This record gives sequence, structure tokens and C-alpha cells, in this order.
Amino acid sequence: MKAQHKISSEYLPTSASIESLTDKPGKSKFKILLRFLLLAGVVGAVWASGLYKGCHSHDVRALTSVFASQPHAATCAQGDPLLPERHSELWTNISATISSGDFQSKAVDWLSRAVQIHTESWDNMDSVGIDPRWEVFKPFQSYLLGAFPLVHSTLKLTKVNTYGLVFEWKGTSPELKPVLLAAHQDVVPVESRTVDEWTHPPFSGYFDGEKIWGRGSSDDKSGLIGVLAAVETLISNGFQPTRTFVLAFGFDEEVSGLRGAASIAPVLLDLYGKDGFAFVIDEGAGFGQGFGTVFAAPGIAEKGYIDVHVEVASAGGHSSVPPDHTSIGILAALLVHYEQHPVELHFSRDDPLFRTLQCFAGHGSDMTDELRKLIIASATSDKALQKLTKEISGDRIFKSLVGTTQAIDLIQGGVKANALPEQAYAVVNHRIAVSSSLAATIAHDTELLKPLAHDFNLTYTSFGETISGGNGPSKGSLTLRDAFHDGLEPAPVTPTGSDAAPYQLLSGTIKATYNSHRSLEGADNIIVAPDTRYYWDLSPSIFRYNHHNGGDSILGLKGIHTVNEYIEIDTLLEMIRFFVTLVLNSDESTQL
Repeated sequence: MKAQHKISSEYLPTSASIESLTDKPGKSKFKILLRFLLLAGVVGAVWASGLYKGCHSHDVRALTSVFASQPHAATCAQGDPLLPERHSELWTNISATISSGDFQSKAVDWLSRAVQIHTESWDNMDSVGIDPRWEVFKPFQSYLLGAFPLVHSTLKLTKVNTYGLVFEWKGTSPELKPVLLAAHQDVVPVESRTVDEWTHPPFSGYFDGEKIWGRGSSDDKSGLIGVLAAVETLISNGFQPTRTFVLAFGFDEEVSGLRGAASIAPVLLDLYGKDGFAFVIDEGAGFGQGFGTVFAAPGIAEKGYIDVHVEVASAGGHSSVPPDHTSIGILAALLVHYEQHPVELHFSRDDPLFRTLQCFAGHGSDMTDELRKLIIASATSDKALQKLTKEISGDRIFKSLVGTTQAIDLIQGGVKANALPEQAYAVVNHRIAVSSSLAATIAHDTELLKPLAHDFNLTYTSFGETISGGNGPSKGSLTLRDAFHDGLEPAPVTPTGSDAAPYQLLSGTIKATYNSHRSLEGADNIIVAPDTRYYWDLSPSIFRYNHHNGGDSILGLKGIHTVNEYIEIDTLLEMIRFFVTLVLNSDESTQL
């Protein structure tokens, strides 16, 4: 593999400039920062060590000299773009193919037809083989067979739990660790009452000349089609890998992956062993603009999760002779106590998000001097770290990204207006900080409610352990437990140092893809700052990254999980280019 040489900025497009986000009226510098961080924190994940800002190629001036007087690049050192060397001619030919009009038409057709097939997954689905709603994946997989014939004739396909797909592309050197490329086939449901709010019907796959519209166009059929299109194109150009590549496509990621990825993981573990993969790449964020520089966001950590069922039981009876506190009243007091005592926020230098801030400060050309100096100083000064935490912890986005959150999402109690409720319960959702644990979260909740259990004279049981028995005859009971038996520890943090070969390869691939898609060269055009949970045992290097172009939107969500989901065809083409480059770079690497 070879690194691209830097050239002067005169070779770069200059049709438009990136507007400084810090110049927006009425926006504090910290809120601007936090809204950009949310791009990397979608649905409870913390993306670290590499948030890029990315924009459409036709409306951005790439910056090749972001290391002027303000940025401090040493705080987030960057490697060079990485292009295939042994397969350089193949890569050049495929890149030209991807840029052609014929290939664009083919890519539109691939994704549009995939979107047209309903593959919704629902929270209340029964097991495969029992619930007929799973059968929507039959026509979808038949479509994939026809759309990608070379993939199906070349790779070994194993179906897991009927609809999970595992493709093995055997390399000629079995001693090399394989690479796992993951995506999911299912999409979130479309609420019937929102259908009229869509610009184009939600399962139309409509292409307006720029965007492909419909549920799953962005999350995550574009990722799945991107991987398959890359492999199909590589095979059609005669590529035979040296390293084995595995494609794993679950079918219920949107409802926790309990039947898809959770079934696939043990199969892969049995085939390749613990830490048997060089790295895993699954859906995640991409790149989006901010602070005058292009940042990308491969996810290297993920928050934990637990839903705590809080239940109060007390004697029933007629409401004409009520006690001082009914079970509903006691539960209400407990919930108020919860919200008055959120989990204390701790922000340390070990937090992946702290390293992301350092990258922003090191490379964000439009960041204010005050904010840049504070972030850089916080790396060595405890006083500066305390000030940084204090200044931005008032924003709920920051607290949500860094700390353990709590949200009271469900409540139930009582059956009749004139009958005392014999039980009442609520469900408190926690997204657990990367630096914390399930045990710490359970201990927090247990201790938090202990004084109230005493005050209301309740027997108290928390997660199977008797905490207190009440004072004399108890007036009821308080029970805490895992509501849905799906508690999840925070994910292991993926290594991102200079000696972390998988991360360096991914970073170089992202840079090379970004440059080649825009006919650019140089290392500074884009900055990399560093349902996979079932794959933790497969590799210590797990990345959540899709090479999505966030464009001008600081959030870059583009209708994901709501109305008017879409993806630009240019973004889909760049994703295919990314996966082609990733496969070729990985195949050549002697460091993985």
C-alpha cells in the first residue's frame, strides 16, 4: 500500500467556502460543539478519536492547510491517505467504473429496488418460524440473489436462524486474520399516520435525480448494498482475495438483534475463534462539517444499556378508606426522587469523547481561540478540565454523550377509579457511560431508593438481593429488576493509537476514499479523530462507520427513523468506493 503525496492547495476545488459555524448568531460556542458531537452520538453511541466534517464535493472548499496559527495538530496526529499498491491498477479501473454514468444507474437500481421490499422489524415479534412477519425477508433475499449473482456464486453463503446471512469469501492465505463487514437487512416500521407526510411514498425507492427516497435508504440498506456492490464489482474485475472476508447481515438490528446478530455471532466464534478477526466494521456515522474542517467519525466505543423495572406493591381495598400513600403515590415519590438525583457526571481524560475534543481543537480551523486553548489546556491541567466540564455540562447533549443517563419511559398502575391499586410500576431507561458499568448503575439505583423504602416502610429487594425488611409490619414492597433482561455493559474501547494497525488502516482508507471521490490529494482534506455488541468476542477492533456524507446538516441524519429518509446517490457511490478501497487495503496489509 502506498501513501499519497501532498500537493499544494491550488489543485483543490474552491467553488465555495465552509461557513464558520462559530459565526452563527445566537449560538454559544459550546452548543455548536455539542451539536456536532451529536453526529457521532446517534442512539447512545459515543464516537471518538475521529470525527470528520464532510460536505458535498460541489459546495465545499477543501482545506489543505488547517495547521495555521490557531489549530494545534499535535494534539491529534494524522496519518496519510492509504491507497492499494499491489492492486493499484485494479483500484484505478474500479474507481473509473464507479465514476461512470452506467454504474450510477446500476447503483440507483440496486438500492431503489431494495428499499421497495418491506423488511420492517417490530418490537413485539415472536420467534422465527412462529411469527409470519419474518417472512418479508424471503423476497428480499431472493432479490439479493438476482441483483448480486457473482457474490452468491463465488462466496459461501450460510443462513443462520433462517434469515441471517453469512457470506465467506475465502482468501488464499488462511493464516491471515479475516475481516468482518456487517450490516442489517431490517428497517424501522413506518407509522401509518405519517405516510402522508413523506415527500415520496416510504417504500417507493424513488430517485429524483439526486436522492433515493424511502425507509432504509440510509439506515441501513445503503450500507448493505454498499458492501455487496463493492464485492460484486471486485469479483467482476477478477479480484481474488489473499485474506478472507466475511459479510454478516442480521435481520432484526432495529429490535436489538436478539435473533439475527445474536445468532450469527456464535457461528462466527465457532468458525474463527475469540479475537479471530483483524477488525469488524458495522454501520455507524460518517463525516460532516464543523469548525471549518472536514472530520470523520468512526465509532470506537458504545454506551451500555439497562431498563430498570421499579415496582411498588401494597394492600388493595376500596378507595373510600385509603391509606396515607397508595402504591401509585409511593411510586410517584420514587420517580420524583430519581429525577432530583441524576447520576453524577464524571468527565475524564480516558473518555473517548475527550480525545475527540482534542482532535477538534487540533484541527478545527474556525474554532474560537478561547475554546481551543481551554480544550488543549485540559489535557494537562486539572483546573482547565474542571472548567471545560463545568462550562459544557449544562448542555443536555453533552451530559447524554458522556454520562450515564436516566429516563422514565413507562408507567402503569391501577385498574379502577374506586379500587386501591395493588401494584404500580415504572421503567427507567439508563444509557451507561463508557467509563461506568452495569454493576455501578444498579448500585446507584439501589442506594438512591433505600431512604425512601425506609420512609415508606417497604420491604426492599433489588435485583434479587434483599436490601431491607421494613420497620415492623411493612406497608408493602419495593422491587427493582432488569425489565427486559437485556442489560448490556459498555463496549470495550477500540484501540486507536499509532500502533493500532486496524485503526490506522481505516483512517488511511477514509482519507483516500474522500480524496479520490473528489479528485483531491493530500492528508489534510479530511481529519480522522477516533449492533456490534454481539461481535465483541470476535475482535478487539470494532468500528461503527459507514462513510455517510453528512453534508451541510450538522446532524446528518437525513430522515433516519422518521419521515423522508433518503440518501444522495453521490453518497452511495462514495460508500461503494470506500468498501472497495477498504477490502483492497486490508488484503494487502501485513500489519493486521
